Amino acid sequence: MPKDAPKPNRLAAAASPYLRQHAANPVDWYPWGDEALQLAKKLDRPIFLSVGYSACHWCHVMAKESFEDPAIAALLNERFVCIKVDREERPDVDEIYMAAVQAMGQQGGWPLSVWLRPDGKPFYGGTYFPPEDAHGLPAFRRVLESLDKAWREKRAEIDKGADELAAHLQKALAPELVAGDPDASLARGLLARSRTRYDASGGGFGEAPSFAPKFPPSRELQVLLRLGDDGATAMARKTLLAMQFGGIHDQLGGGFHRYSTDRAWLVPHFEKMLYDNALLVNTYLDAFEATGEATFAATARDTLDWMLRDMRHERGGFVASQDAQSDGVEGRFFVWTATEFDAVLGDDAAFAKEWFGVTSGGNHEGANVLSLPRGLPTEPADRERLVRVKAALLVARDRRTKPAVDDKVLAAWNGLAIGACARGFRALGDERYLDAARRAADFVLGALVHEGRCSRHWHSGAAQKAGFLEDHTMLAEGLVALFEADGDPRWLGAARDLLATVRKHFAAPDGGFWATADDAEPLLARTRSPFESSTPSGVACAVHAMLRAGLLLADPALVDAGVAALRANHQAMKDAPTAVPSLLLAAQFWLADPREVVVAGEPGDARTQALLVAAWRGFPHHRVVAPVNAANREKLAAMSAVFDGKVPLDGAPAAYVCRRGVCLAPVTDPAALVRLR
Repeated sequence: MPKDAPKPNRLAAAASPYLRQHAANPVDWYPWGDEALQLAKKLDRPIFLSVGYSACHWCHVMAKESFEDPAIAALLNERFVCIKVDREERPDVDEIYMAAVQAMGQQGGWPLSVWLRPDGKPFYGGTYFPPEDAHGLPAFRRVLESLDKAWREKRAEIDKGADELAAHLQKALAPELVAGDPDASLARGLLARSRTRYDASGGGFGEAPSFAPKFPPSRELQVLLRLGDDGATAMARKTLLAMQFGGIHDQLGGGFHRYSTDRAWLVPHFEKMLYDNALLVNTYLDAFEATGEATFAATARDTLDWMLRDMRHERGGFVASQDAQSDGVEGRFFVWTATEFDAVLGDDAAFAKEWFGVTSGGNHEGANVLSLPRGLPTEPADRERLVRVKAALLVARDRRTKPAVDDKVLAAWNGLAIGACARGFRALGDERYLDAARRAADFVLGALVHEGRCSRHWHSGAAQKAGFLEDHTMLAEGLVALFEADGDPRWLGAARDLLATVRKHFAAPDGGFWATADDAEPLLARTRSPFESSTPSGVACAVHAMLRAGLLLADPALVDAGVAALRANHQAMKDAPTAVPSLLLAAQFWLADPREVVVAGEPGDARTQALLVAAWRGFPHHRVVAPVNAANREKLAAMSAVFDGKVPLDGAPAAYVCRRGVCLAPVTDPAALVRLR
C-alpha cells in the first residue's frame, strides 16, 4: 500500500462489494450491527445512515463529492456514528428508513441519507446532498452542521419527532389487513388506474405532463396482457415496443437499463439490474404469446442472451448488477459519437447513423444513446446489414473499459432469473436457457440453502446473512418454473421445503406474511407490506409459489395458504392495484381455475416434446405443467398424488389435464390437448 494511501476502514472486511467500495473513504464507516449502535449509545451521538448499492450512479457521485472529502469526513467522524448499508444485502433496513424519509414528505431514492437516534429511531433524512447548495438542495456540510447543532440544542424536539415517526412507521409497515374474496373486478381496477396514468404518446405510465422518469412496468403489463381486453393489450404492446426500440434497451449488447430519464425511453440511467431483466423476459414472452409478434420473442431472447453472457458467475449463479459508469463517467461504455461510428463502420456509417438516430450533436451530453426510432427495417437486405453493423459496433465497444459488476449472488434475484430462463426454454426452445437455469439452481441450492432455510446472498466463497421472505419465495417460484421445464423432482422438493420454512417462520396469523423471519434481528419495525417497487413483493411471490407448488404437490394446505394470503391482502388490491400488480397476477391465476397438465412420455421422444410444447405454449397461463417419465416417475409419485397412474397410453406419450386431482381422459394428440384448455 502506498505510504499516502488512507488506512482502510471497517468496510474492508465486508462481504458486500458495495460496502468494500467505501473501504478507503476517510469516513469511519461501520457496517450495520450492534457495534455501531452500542457506540452511538455510549457516546450519545446521532447515527448517520447511508444506504446505497453498487450500480447506483448518484451513490458514486455523493461518495466522490462528500465521503472522499477529508474535511467532511472529519466532521462526520467527530459528530456522528456513520453506518453504511448495501440495500441489496439488507432490504429490511432499507425498507424501514426509506419509508421514514417518504413519511417526512421527501421523495425516496438512493443514496438514502438518514439521521437516527442511537436507538434507531429516525429524525431527519433525504437522498443525495450536493457538496454546495444546488438545485434546491442544501449542501451536505450545512445539513451536518445544522443537525449537530439541533442534536445539542433541541434534543427534546428531536426526541418527540423521532418517537412520533417511529410509531407511525410501526403501524404503516405492518398494517392491519382487511380480508375479502378476490374477484375479477380487482384486475379491472388496475386497468382503470393504468388508463389514467398511461402516456399515449410514448407508452408507459407516469404522472402528466412529464411522464418521467419511467421505469419498466413489467408486472403491470403482464396483468394487462392477461385481461384479454383489446385496450389493455394495446397499452402494453405500445409500451413494450417503445421500450425495446428506445435507449433504455441496450441495442447492441441486449438487456435493459434501470429506467428512462425522459418520456421517450431514450436516455436511461445506465445501470443494469438482474431483476429488471428477468422480469422483462417474462413480460416480453407474455406479449409474444398474446400477439404472436416475433419481435417480442426476439427481445426476450436477446435479454436472456445478455444475462447468460454478462451476468453469470463462473460457479453458475447470476450476479446482481452492472454499473452505470466506466472510466468514472456514467454511460461512457454505452454511448457513441458520430466520429466513432465513422471510424468503426466506414461505408456503413451513414446507414447506421440513420437507423440508430446518431447525430453530430448527440442526444446525451454531446454523445448518442443508441435507439431505433424507426423500429426495424422491413427490407431483408437492410435487416441483414443492420445485424452486420451491430456486430461490428459490439466488437468495438467490447474494447472499452467495461462497467464494474457487483458479483454477489442474491438468492431472491436468482429465483427470478431461474424462472426467466426456464420460461425462455419453454417458450423459445433454446436448450442453453434450460442449462443456465439448472446450473443456477444447482449452485444456489448448494451454496445458499440449508435444511430449507435460505441465506440472502453468496460472495467470497460463503453464504452471507439470513434470508428474507423474498429469498425463500422468489427462489421457490423459480424452482417450480424449472420443474415445469424438465421434471426433475429435486426442484419441486426444494420448493416444497422452502415454502414449509415460509409457513413456519414468516406467516402471520391473519394469512399475511412478514418480510423477516420470526428469529431475525429485531429492527424498528417488523414489516409486512404487500406493496412492491422495483421487484415483486415477497408476499406476492409466496402466493404464486404456494398456489403452483400446492397444485403440483396435491397439497391442499399449501394451496389454502396461498389463497388465504390473497384474501388477507384484498384491500390493497382493491385500493391500490397498480402498487400490487404481482398480487393481481396471482389472483388472475387462481380465479381462472387453474389446471394441472401432466405429460407422460420419454423426453427423447418427439411425441412427448410435441405434447409439452402444446402444454407450455398452447395452454393458457392458468396451468401448471409436469413432465413425467421412467426416470422420475417413482420419485414424483412418492411426492404427490398428481402423478399417480400418469403413464403413456398404449405405448404413446399422453397428456392428462386435471383439476385439483380430478382428471379428464388422457390425450395423445397435441391439438386435442390444446382443445382442452
